[in-house]
Amino acid sequence: MDYKQYITVVEDWPKKGVQFKDITTLMDNGTAYKSAVDEIVAYAKEKDVDIVVGPEARGFIVGCPVSYALEIGFAPVRKMGKLPREVIKVDYGLEYGKDVLTIHKDAIKPGQRVLITDDLLATGGTIEATIKLVEELGGVVVGCAFLIELTYLNGRDKLKGNDVLTLMQY
Repeated sequence: MDYKQYITVVEDWPKKGVQFKDITTLMDNGTAYKSAVDEIVAYAKEKDVDIVVGPEARGFIVGCPVSYALEIGFAPVRKMGKLPREVIKVDYGLEYGKDVLTIHKDAIKPGQRVLITDDLLATGGTIEATIKLVEELGGVVVGCAFLIELTYLNGRDKLKGNDVLTLMQY
């Protein structure tokens, strides 16, 4: 399916010069959204995934229906202070500063095969940090799946050695 026809490009948002790729119009179309999720589910089955991990918030939009379809768990990665139990954390760089991502300390069991999902692969910083969290808990990242990849931002460079699936590239 040509998913790009379901993406709305919003000019100059959130700032001038940016062409924002809005996935809500893909999600609004049940057939297209289901097809996209089904493609990621097929990829996850090939990878024999035990658990899906996704960073907030749009990683949940992709990862939760995938984990539901596979009848396996989903582990959220959230910003500092959002998870209620003991967590591990990792600092990661943003365009203008730093942030912290966390995951529950018991979210991943050693040796579990993990699929990381998100809506967008841009610079790769968030996913690189998510991989570090999974690996610190002993998980094995067997794949990373995205709806969209912005190839001009070279996010794959930070994911070297990891298998990556993207459904659309800009």
